[in-house]
Amino acid sequence: MRDAGFGALAGFAGGLVFAQVMAVIGFLPTVAAIVRTDSPAVGFAVHLLIAAVIGGLFGALVAGRRDLLFWGLAYGVLWWFLGPLTLLPLLLGVPVAWDVATAQTLLPSLLGHLAYGAVTAAALALLSRRARRPRPGPLVRASAAGLFTGAVLGLGWSGPADGAEPGVGWTGLLVGALVGASYALLFGDPGEGGGPALIRGAAFGFVWWVLAAVTLSPLLTGHGLEWTPAEVRTQVGSLPAYVLLGAGTALLSGWLGGLSRAVFSDDVRHALEGRLTGGRVISIWHGVIAGLAGGALFTGVMVAVGFLPVVADLVGSKSAAVGLVIHLLISQAVGVSYAVLFRRRSFDPASGIGWGVSYGFLWWVLGNLTLLPVLLGTAPRWNAAALALSFPSLVGHLAYGAVLGLVYQRLEERVGPWHLTRSEASRARAAARHEQTLSGAPALWSLITCVALLIPVLVS
Repeated sequence: MRDAGFGALAGFAGGLVFAQVMAVIGFLPTVAAIVRTDSPAVGFAVHLLIAAVIGGLFGALVAGRRDLLFWGLAYGVLWWFLGPLTLLPLLLGVPVAWDVATAQTLLPSLLGHLAYGAVTAAALALLSRRARRPRPGPLVRASAAGLFTGAVLGLGWSGPADGAEPGVGWTGLLVGALVGASYALLFGDPGEGGGPALIRGAAFGFVWWVLAAVTLSPLLTGHGLEWTPAEVRTQVGSLPAYVLLGAGTALLSGWLGGLSRAVFSDDVRHALEGRLTGGRVISIWHGVIAGLAGGALFTGVMVAVGFLPVVADLVGSKSAAVGLVIHLLISQAVGVSYAVLFRRRSFDPASGIGWGVSYGFLWWVLGNLTLLPVLLGTAPRWNAAALALSFPSLVGHLAYGAVLGLVYQRLEERVGPWHLTRSEASRARAAARHEQTLSGAPALWSLITCVALLIPVLVS
């Protein structure tokens, strides 16, 4: 009851912020229609009541969990699907339409739900005293990591426009430093390993895209809050850059933290941890097998869309057979990188699929939209048209990631650390699975999957 009460108060705070958005987009009369009126004041009251109720449910659901930001964002997206797309039409007596056109008209509501989830999560963290206290070490490391990554990407407030090539500028440094500093303030030094840090950073990059490119950029240029589908589409070209900025910042910040612990820590457990687990070479082979399995499934998508000759062009060929060989080699290389980054991070099939699908989405952004065009001598495909054309590849990457994560988890589960008995390994795996459930990992998987599924809505 205490958690539900805090959640209701947090939901009320989130509802106040969301109400400002609803007033701008003129959605309050639609909410008021639930009680058979069109008064914006009544709609405001009904909206706050609903916000408090679902906020109370949120507080009860996330009791004891960490990283409330991602839980709140995933919760906001869930209620966008349940509310405007499903329950509201049913309550108003109109047919439910789950199609891209309807979702596009409700895109401002989606962004409002994301704002509601973020504010509700922040308020709940403050009320339940789960907010992190900033420390100077992680703040400096993350800011430096964001500064470096922003300089490499050359990211600005709006990012590259449709058809424009990204260029390095001072705004890229500013955004990178802000992303790094805010990452450290929210998460500190999680010490979670490279793979989870990549996925956390990618999701955080999406948050910053909504905040900076979609919201602050129009406000700073005097255009007001422009959350229309057309405006979002003009900004979607910068989404890949923000995803890579967040992922790179989180990964580099984690590496700097590990280096700092290795140099300055006198705790012998840090030095012995890697020796006690063993099996790194076996893990690499597991990555090769899992990557090959995912690549075999991905081949069907590439054949269907005729993409193998494009891959073959990497070595100056147009042969589909050569493209198949290159594709399978790349699949194994990505599988090896997954083994290095996500070793001992998936404790059941669900977590294996969750990490794998998230990693597949990241490689769609890094590989198909960025590295492949660069290696072929063109600019990164960071525009709405390219994202739309690459949607079949996104489906293939998600399928590849699901198979990669699942196969790797099943292979890794068969080989336990040499110093543990089978029963001890099962208990350790169960404890780690419970710990992961309390973290933000499930929310990260859900949020990344939702972002991937929303690509057609953003670019259509």
